Amino acid sequence: MTAPRPPALPIVQFRSRAGSVDLGWGHPHPAALPVDAWAEATRSALRRYGAAALTYGHSAGPGPLIEWLCERLAEVDSVAPEPEQVFVTAGASHALDLVASVLCRPGDVVLVDSPTYHLALRVVADHRVDIVPAPADEEGIDPAATADLIRALTRQGRRVAMIYLVPTFNNPTGRCLPAERRTALVAVAARTGVPVVEDDTYRELAYPPPAPASLFSGAEPGTVVRIGSFAKSVAPGLRLGWLTGAASLVAAVTARGYVDSGGGVNHASALALAEFAASGAYRRHVAAIRIRYRRHRDALVAAVRAELPQAEFTVPGGGWFLWLRLPHPHGGTELLPYAEAAGVSYLPGRQFFVTDTGHRHLRLSYSMCDPETLAEGVRRLAVAYREAGLSSRPTPLPG
Repeated sequence: MTAPRPPALPIVQFRSRAGSVDLGWGHPHPAALPVDAWAEATRSALRRYGAAALTYGHSAGPGPLIEWLCERLAEVDSVAPEPEQVFVTAGASHALDLVASVLCRPGDVVLVDSPTYHLALRVVADHRVDIVPAPADEEGIDPAATADLIRALTRQGRRVAMIYLVPTFNNPTGRCLPAERRTALVAVAARTGVPVVEDDTYRELAYPPPAPASLFSGAEPGTVVRIGSFAKSVAPGLRLGWLTGAASLVAAVTARGYVDSGGGVNHASALALAEFAASGAYRRHVAAIRIRYRRHRDALVAAVRAELPQAEFTVPGGGWFLWLRLPHPHGGTELLPYAEAAGVSYLPGRQFFVTDTGHRHLRLSYSMCDPETLAEGVRRLAVAYREAGLSSRPTPLPG
């Protein structure tokens, strides 16, 4: 029998470079993807729903998935959204794009946490808005200063469309916004009429659970729109996520032309996910990946402490990332070419800011590599640090 030929065109987004340890990509470990359980969930969905699984789906998403999602969010966040407050999306990025398409007009201002998820900045920028960093410090966004900024922009005749942040296991910092700031930010949104868009992608990845209560759970309807994804908790190839918000916002999203034309997003996969959840596979899978990624995190933290004692960081309580602060003002930026020459890569901190800052920081991802590879990657990073001459330079004063 002739072996199948490899495909001529790419199949996946990420291609590892031979001999290199890539600590930049926030992708799941291949062994953490539930191939067999997902195959069974797909078969189960087809057996249960037959042709209905393969036709146009309900615009907001299939009822079985929405019902389960409401129950799951009540379990992990104490407050269940109503079904009419839920829309099934093709991931968190799709959810953000949909929300921006409803809330934003060209020329509006969108406030973002600083630092924040770098690709969210691109999604929002597609809507021809001005992206402005909200005041923030080491604990995250500053609600009082953000309220002052909104008032100042309003006096200038600017319309502030929304505030975007990742308050729980932030990408890139891994931090969680303190409870008092969550409450205060929701109050700012209610007082100013500027909705908060809460990216809750990493809620399931708490080490250990539970994660802090969401902003959405403490907000009045219309104040907070929450977006989430199954990319981290199940698999990114499903292209499934969700948003929860006021029923009026969900209705506005549902009324968009392409939804009316094509029906629910990834309908067959959404029904398979409902089966995956109903069988108990989702619960078992999330428990397993929490153990795995906590082990990865601990391995990366231990390696950095041993090999790069100059780096400052806070151990994240969840998520996929470790945010390092180097002593030198441009350390994270200057180190990168030396790191790549040494066979390791990462994302420099400047990518996570709107303004030209963050040069002393870098983000390491611990999701995709096993613990031994993480340790080797940090060893190479330490070699690069010495090659760059950063270890021999006088350490600047803080600031």
